[in-house]
Amino acid sequence: MKYLGKKPFSSFHLYALSLISGLLMGVTVAPVGAWFLAWFALAPLWVIVVKYTKNTLSSLPPAFIWAIAYHGVALSWITGIYPMDWLGVPALPGLAITLFCWSFISLWGGILVSVWAALMVKLDQQKPWLRVLVGTALCCGLESLWSASPLWWSSLSYTQSPHNLVILHLGQLSGTSTVTAVIVAVNGLLAEAWIYDEKLTQSLLAIPKGRRKGAKEGGSLRKSFVNLYLVVGCSLLIISHIIGFVFYNQPLTQNPNTNLKIGIIQGNIPNEIKLRPEGLRRAIEGYTEGYLKLANQGVDGVLIPEAALPFFQRNLPQTSFLKAVREKGVVAWIGAFGERGNSYTNSLFTVTAQGEITSRYDKSKLVPLGEYIPFEQILGAIIQRLSPLDEHQVAGLPNQVFDTPFGRAIVGICYESAFPEIFRRQAFQGGQFILSASNDAHYTAAMSDQHHAQDIMRAIETDRWAVRATNTGYSAFVDPHGRTLWKSGHNTYETHAETIYRRQTQTLYVRWGDWLMPLLLGLAGLGWFLGGTIN
Repeated sequence: MKYLGKKPFSSFHLYALSLISGLLMGVTVAPVGAWFLAWFALAPLWVIVVKYTKNTLSSLPPAFIWAIAYHGVALSWITGIYPMDWLGVPALPGLAITLFCWSFISLWGGILVSVWAALMVKLDQQKPWLRVLVGTALCCGLESLWSASPLWWSSLSYTQSPHNLVILHLGQLSGTSTVTAVIVAVNGLLAEAWIYDEKLTQSLLAIPKGRRKGAKEGGSLRKSFVNLYLVVGCSLLIISHIIGFVFYNQPLTQNPNTNLKIGIIQGNIPNEIKLRPEGLRRAIEGYTEGYLKLANQGVDGVLIPEAALPFFQRNLPQTSFLKAVREKGVVAWIGAFGERGNSYTNSLFTVTAQGEITSRYDKSKLVPLGEYIPFEQILGAIIQRLSPLDEHQVAGLPNQVFDTPFGRAIVGICYESAFPEIFRRQAFQGGQFILSASNDAHYTAAMSDQHHAQDIMRAIETDRWAVRATNTGYSAFVDPHGRTLWKSGHNTYETHAETIYRRQTQTLYVRWGDWLMPLLLGLAGLGWFLGGTIN
């Protein structure tokens, strides 16, 4: 039993508070989008870990509960893969697979936060400023480590997208780590303010009742009521938004010679029929009709979604879509399948005005279980049916470039939108605009909204215009400030064209990558080594 003032604070209360604060963090993203909660939803867990756990072992349950609540709610859209009858999986096995996927990604997030909490416990006797520095550095470092794994989506930074575009502009400095660092630091300072006020209360309670007033008015405690941590936390929140506002208000100077009128086609082909004759017919007809419509509007290029034409590259020239390209002479970017030996790739192809395929980008970040089978020798026989094709899908190389008749482009295929390094590297190598092709048909609108939010962050970080073409929504056009110029409906067939501009600027993040994370870890390590002797 712990105590908060004179009232008991039991383990049940600790776990309940962890659950509630984790749930609050979970609703910061779509479909709720209560982004402002992220600025204090971590603080209760910080207080619990630092103040109310005696050792590493006791810190794990509240941290795990918080993380399960956050990731479980934020990623609840994963349940949209059920029912899986379109893959030939019966109802009960499909339900089991769905629950396993949801549980696994929630547990994966639980491990991350539990490691953070276990390390924070070691700082119990350190100065508050050091706890804030180390806690922030650890969170950024663990997120970076986690993003290098195959399973990644819910960085704390994405809680601010698409609503708080001002703070997202800090991503131009050092990517998502910049935004995550500010969120964690503000929460940490609020938590330390909470702990500080509790200590003041306990100090006052220790003074005889008749002397408390004098101690507050003229004694040693008068200065203590200026809660420096609260002041610094609020100041950091305000200053970071001011800096972001300055970046956000930088004018987008555009050279008229760099403009491109790009069209997108949202085919709206349900996954249930996508690989069946009806789905193939609808895809060919819908995308060919949409291409002809956009070509007649005078577009320079047309982007269609991930695997929009579910054919291998060798079969594309025989389709009516390629015949339309040769007839109209408008460049097209086609989502289809490439071949590599006995395996296949999920690819985006450039088709020139002459109908020739001149460049290809292979998806490099595949979805575990959905697109490839981890530990295939063990699990392959059990869940092989998750693959829509008989061959094995393989990942593309990490250092690809994608050249088009209009210059080099930055490409992201579906799941890759969550991995900023993919976009940063291509921008550094000369990518001038973003082409994002996705198929979110098996998920809810909430997932599509979160996916759109990820691409908004990538556009801001790289200072590039982004074109999103999805199968069922949300397709969109986004400017380098993250402003959505147009956004499609959900589960609708649509075509749309907008003018974008090619850009060759390089933000600090594009040039140097995530330099803030190692800097924070270095400073935290130095502070920890010195033992927090600096006041």
